[in-house]
Amino acid sequence: MKILILNGPNLNLLGKREPEIYGSLTFEAYFSTLKEKYSTIDLHYFQSNIEGEIIDKLHEVGFNFDGVILNAGAYTHTSVAIGDAIKGIETPVIEVHISNVHSREDFRHISYIAPNAKGVIAGFGLKSYDLAIESFL
Repeated sequence: MKILILNGPNLNLLGKREPEIYGSLTFEAYFSTLKEKYSTIDLHYFQSNIEGEIIDKLHEVGFNFDGVILNAGAYTHTSVAIGDAIKGIETPVIEVHISNVHSREDFRHISYIAPNAKGVIAGFGLKSYDLAIESFL
């Protein structure tokens, strides 16, 4: 099984950015623990702050991976183009958020990803990624 974890803007700052919301662990450190925990899965990771690179990565893996776990960050609430990219590929996508976006600002309650995603997981911290992996198993 091949799964891509795809993180969007500002998630490269995990461990530094707003630790009261996002925690103090870098995603790279967390990804290492995921690879150990799910050693039978071919896990890949990509992060970009650039919308077009996220779309390009979805196109690249969207016909030959078994799943994508996407935390599009703020693009979740603004990017029709990422939503369209998900609609255009065959690989199922799970939308993931570290924080509970529904307990935050009103604009975060809107997702252009969710209508085209297999499901949405939010509010469980980094454990949200584990839950998404488990959903593919």
